[in-house]
Amino acid sequence: MHLFIRWFLAPLVRLIYRPTVHGADRVPRTGPVILAANHRAAVDTAVIPIVTPRPVSFLGKAEYFTGTGLKGRLAARFLSALGYIPVDRANAKAGLAALDAGRGVLQAGGVFGIYPEGTRSLDGRLHRGHTGVAALALGTGAVVVPVGLVGTEKVQPVGKRIPRVAPVTVRFGEPLDFSRYEGLENSAVIRRAVTDEIMDAIARLTGQEYVDRYHRRPGEGAAA
Repeated sequence: MHLFIRWFLAPLVRLIYRPTVHGADRVPRTGPVILAANHRAAVDTAVIPIVTPRPVSFLGKAEYFTGTGLKGRLAARFLSALGYIPVDRANAKAGLAALDAGRGVLQAGGVFGIYPEGTRSLDGRLHRGHTGVAALALGTGAVVVPVGLVGTEKVQPVGKRIPRVAPVTVRFGEPLDFSRYEGLENSAVIRRAVTDEIMDAIARLTGQEYVDRYHRRPGEGAAA
């Protein structure tokens, strides 16, 4: 399944959508890397691995992997081949489980993709990042490569299941090295400073208006 995706499906998608990619060579070829991106559409998690020169792991809802029958087993295999890691988001400790999953990928020298905003932006602006990305970078020593996605919200608008063909641009920024903060991962002040630096780099890549507050979907309470 992994070879099918790598050698057939990914080239086919690139041929159809022809994404414009800038700076893919900025992704280090070895060692732990965090790809920190803005989030405009559900399709983002498919776009990033297709244009990144290394395999990328993302978190996926655990229920996607628990389907029954042949269809369920094929779906689970397909998602695993894409690099998805199942996490039970209904669990009260889902946030810790997500960080643990990301930490495992990075400690093995892999590439982990994360959306610091925590959810898709519904208003087109870039919102304040949660500090989990900083905790991962500081705790593992991974470099952070900011990623700017432009146009994916037109490929798959909110509420649409079938992607459309529309121009997409993916920009990879310069790797951010936070080794200067080694040993300070338990400092909330340092985690916030690192996260803000990452969000600033993403904003420069996307040109989005930055909003210094967490994104809330309609009906949600204020984020902590």
